Amino acid sequence: MTTSSTAPIDHFAAQLQGVAVLPHLGVIQAHGEDAANFLHNQLSNDVLLLPVGQSRLAAFCSAKGRMQASFVVIKTAPDNVLLIMSLDLLAQTLKRLSMFVLRAKVKMSDATASWQLRGLLGDNARAVLAEASPWQTASADGAHAVALYPAVLGDVQVPRALWLGAPSQTQPAGAELSPEVWAWAEVMGGVTLVTQPLFEAFVPQMLNYESVGGVNFKKGCYPGQEVVARSQFRGTLKRRTARVHSPVAMAAGQDVFTLADPEQPCATVVLSAARPDGQGFDALVSGTTESMQLGWRVGSSDGEALDILALPYALLADI
Repeated sequence: MTTSSTAPIDHFAAQLQGVAVLPHLGVIQAHGEDAANFLHNQLSNDVLLLPVGQSRLAAFCSAKGRMQASFVVIKTAPDNVLLIMSLDLLAQTLKRLSMFVLRAKVKMSDATASWQLRGLLGDNARAVLAEASPWQTASADGAHAVALYPAVLGDVQVPRALWLGAPSQTQPAGAELSPEVWAWAEVMGGVTLVTQPLFEAFVPQMLNYESVGGVNFKKGCYPGQEVVARSQFRGTLKRRTARVHSPVAMAAGQDVFTLADPEQPCATVVLSAARPDGQGFDALVSGTTESMQLGWRVGSSDGEALDILALPYALLADI
């Protein structure tokens, strides 16, 4: 795999301080005495043993193990669980989850209007979560702040947090950041949620979810569990997500190619955002490990070459 640091980016850390509104996210609420057990049987991570007030990353998969949505899961009470997810998938995900409720004592609903969602960067994230590890959560006065993977810029790590509060609550103070800056910091953190263009495109490991706490291989069955486990334990995983730099804009769902096979796409853009200094674009791309070695080009085999950047975390090895 070729890697490149492109232009030095440590100086961006000073710009990544503040609070961003997150209109692209929504909230599903599961309420009732069976809420945690129901979601435990539907998602890729353990919800049943998740402590109240804490969070986890999880995927909702088809029977074939393909991700239909993913969530930051927050258990706010023994009988109440919140799923923070991409808003463009919320309605269809809520409908599908509700189909499986049957006799379980749980009510699923769209709770987006009941919450403010904010992204905290830099000192603003550190102020509410100190040096918390990813997915650790601080809760106070009905608000919840979840530590996310930091934006890694060269040798600098910029803390990131997701803040969830009631409409009446005062949001954390800080300079206003644009959704575009937040998206770029998300790319630099190397972890993202599934959006509509990525619906059923990947098993969780193709987005590195097993390496960032999004899959529990010891929990019980859930839709697609056999496929997800087989990918991990039989060494059949051939696709991973990498960070890349591009001189041109990219879009989620866009195909990526190599010169070795110009007719067949080998990778897919997951998330892309412009660099704050205007020097190109950074993105997360999921593709075959073999094609990473050959070199990626966006849009077609004649497209612009992508520089593959180091991930900000270690990947778990196939077993």
